[in-house]
Amino acid sequence: NCPFPAYLSRESILGEQQSPSKNNSCVAEQHGRERWLGAFVLLPGADDRLLTEPLSQPDFFNVKELFSLKDLFNARVHLGHKKGCRHRFMEPYIFGCRLDQDIIDLDQTMDHLQLALNFTAHIAYRKGIILFVSRNRQFCHLIESTARECGEYAHTRYWQGGLLTNAPIQFGSGVRLPDLLIFLSSLNNVFEPHVAIRDAAKMNIPTVGVVDTNCNPCLITYPIPGNDDSPTAMELYCKLFKMTIIHAKDYRKQREVFHELQSKAEGEEMPGKGPHVPVSP
Repeated sequence: NCPFPAYLSRESILGEQQSPSKNNSCVAEQHGRERWLGAFVLLPGADDRLLTEPLSQPDFFNVKELFSLKDLFNARVHLGHKKGCRHRFMEPYIFGCRLDQDIIDLDQTMDHLQLALNFTAHIAYRKGIILFVSRNRQFCHLIESTARECGEYAHTRYWQGGLLTNAPIQFGSGVRLPDLLIFLSSLNNVFEPHVAIRDAAKMNIPTVGVVDTNCNPCLITYPIPGNDDSPTAMELYCKLFKMTIIHAKDYRKQREVFHELQSKAEGEEMPGKGPHVPVSP
């Protein structure tokens, strides 16, 4: 059920290279040299489109097909904290209050989660470093396993302040900082925000974070309004992020293989093969 295009065979690539007649116009010749891959077109020789073309579509990786509103409801993503713990910046994301418990608007959660997954897919597609962060001991093993399965990193222990801002001093000048931080829990305790959110904002590192009704979403680049205490909700978050990262990496490999086969096929079609032998008068 992978929503991404399947692998392209060498036969399909060679079959698509039947260019139109030479009598056609230049426009027709240009269209004849186009290569289809998934939902977009690649022009031969335009290697920069390997990175730029995915940015031309709002949902290039089809993350909308990974989950539905019913999945969020069944995972209890809509359940927030008590009304007395509500953060004032989370009020726009609250649908209502029932039995003194805030209810999160799942329509907004769907939109924000799709944006976050799409951005995460683009980072993974460009071979960026993704770091999963959480201080909730209950989900440490789940988060570390998720990061390991998708080939990324996790930090579920105490975060020392300045770990990102003082990285050249602590680890040396050759250290590479993460390209994206994913906060599956944006708090250290009930009311204290995670220190890494502030450090990432200082270093201009984009962040994705699940924010409950008692969290401050201001410094998070892509906040996801949702429950961060329920085990079913946390399993759903980890599953979605893992699927997104793995599919994006696999799709990058498909694109690289496609470019390699395409360049070989174009080399076979070039006329005048073999060494040039001069003719004596």
